[in-house]
Amino acid sequence: MISSSGLQNGVVSYRRILLIRTDRVGDLVLSTPAIASFRRSWPQARIEALVTPYTEPILRYSPDVDAVHVLAPGMRRQQARAFVRRLATDADLVVALAPRTADYRLAAWTRAPRRIGYVYQRRYGSRLAARFLLSEHGLSSADPQLAERFPQHAVPHEVEQVLALVPLAGGHVRREELVLQVGDEEAALAGARIPPGAIGLNLSPRWFASNFGFDAVKSLIERLAADRRDVVVIHGNDVAETAARLGGAVCAPGSVWLGAMPLLEWAAALGRCGVVLTVDSGATHVAAAMGAPVVVVFEDKYFRLSSQEWAPWRVPHVMLRKPRTAAGAQALIEHICAAAVSLCAAGTAAATGAG
Repeated sequence: MISSSGLQNGVVSYRRILLIRTDRVGDLVLSTPAIASFRRSWPQARIEALVTPYTEPILRYSPDVDAVHVLAPGMRRQQARAFVRRLATDADLVVALAPRTADYRLAAWTRAPRRIGYVYQRRYGSRLAARFLLSEHGLSSADPQLAERFPQHAVPHEVEQVLALVPLAGGHVRREELVLQVGDEEAALAGARIPPGAIGLNLSPRWFASNFGFDAVKSLIERLAADRRDVVVIHGNDVAETAARLGGAVCAPGSVWLGAMPLLEWAAALGRCGVVLTVDSGATHVAAAMGAPVVVVFEDKYFRLSSQEWAPWRVPHVMLRKPRTAAGAQALIEHICAAAVSLCAAGTAAATGAG
């Protein structure tokens, strides 16, 4: 299907493109190569994005979009429909970047002549929704059960899945780099707070689940500090109370503790670290976008899928598997510390060689 703009010199052309993604921070970060590819494929088009208030900073300084709009939380269905319809006035391509019915619905409400997206092949309800709400859609083979049953079949990374929307739209230029820019103020704050080459531990609820837990996190921080390394512990409001208790219990003189920060300050802080330690969360992808090496700990369940679909993208990294019970926590601590030391050493050697 060709857009209403038709063809120019044998290439599909668009005047106005609206990109929609209203889920999580990490997923929007992983969509930035596709966003850059849309920009390079249609440099003359006006490209706008619709995201959430929480994820908006990811695209705030993006060179690849002309405007960023936010979908206000709690907006009623009728209000949301009217909002996106106004937003997409004269848009001839609308792209749902996430495999979510909610974003397909937003795309449908625009009434744009061409509305595309992708869907997981075994999510049959979403496939039905895509059939009625989009003009075209692609299929992703990523599926947790299939990944376990057929380990010989590679699972495409989410970056690759979203990038596939560019040729579906008729684009021919591909960019693979994650794009996340912070302001000078955020960069200066990170430089003042964090020693160069520090090991950053990004806390989130999964660290404190029953298969690792408070005591294991405490031991991990103390083990890192015992190696005479600068340790920075970063956390958000989701674990603020637990982090406060942890800070009072841990014995790690000289460690730096940073509480909830605006998103771009958080990104700059992660990017300042010599290596970032995290569980499977948005920190994995924000750190990678900022160029920081990553040690990521995935849950045991569906490890095969997660370690392929959401691996740190194009940065040095080590992926580890969480134990099924806390009995395996000590072994994981040793693996995390060894990986952190190895990645820090590699980064130092690379910096020395470049100098």
